[in-house]
Amino acid sequence: MDITLTDNSFLAILQLTSPALPVGAYSYSEGLETLVEQNTITNQQNLQDWLASQLSYGAIRIEAAVMLRAYKSAKIGDLAALSDWNHWLSAARETAELRAASWQMGRSLMQLLGKLQPEILPMVNAVGNPSNYAIAFGIAAAHWQINIQAAVLGYLHSWASNLITAGVKLIPLGQTTGQQLLIDLQPLLNIAAVEILALEDDELACCTWGLSLASMQHETQYTRLFRS
Repeated sequence: MDITLTDNSFLAILQLTSPALPVGAYSYSEGLETLVEQNTITNQQNLQDWLASQLSYGAIRIEAAVMLRAYKSAKIGDLAALSDWNHWLSAARETAELRAASWQMGRSLMQLLGKLQPEILPMVNAVGNPSNYAIAFGIAAAHWQINIQAAVLGYLHSWASNLITAGVKLIPLGQTTGQQLLIDLQPLLNIAAVEILALEDDELACCTWGLSLASMQHETQYTRLFRS
């Protein structure tokens, strides 16, 4: 996928997907902590296979697809559509932890956007609270004039980077191994981005029962480093 960016939009996507963005992404493992506890994921290959399956069939595809719809709605100022997609995504989350994570990160990003860009407060208020992270990300990407292809690829890359960082801590893996894993996933990130960009509304679906079970079990896991 060829992407052309202006200097400003390039810097904007770097900021929006940075681990330094104060939204709390580092505190979530999306069920990975349970899978490591159960010895389902014990090494680099296990983690790579898990992330690859999520990119091919998992809930991250729905998140990214809804983010794109929020992006397009924000571009044309369709506040009703933003609110509708926010409710849709909340209903699509299969566990309390995954929904809470999306809401917390969304709330943090919306609050940040309101302070950095007060002119988009009407849009932020129209979505309301709770706001899903994908919705807030789409609004930010649209307002900062980030190319739509860069927005979806950046969203997927930041998701993968966050979970690899969690895996490095939990399994544990070396830092170099984590970076190699991120490189190995690049072709699949590109493929997923292209497929997500082409999804119609009636094609928004996923097969993510493994994630759902791990997330539900994490709610009562005795020892936890992560909030999901």
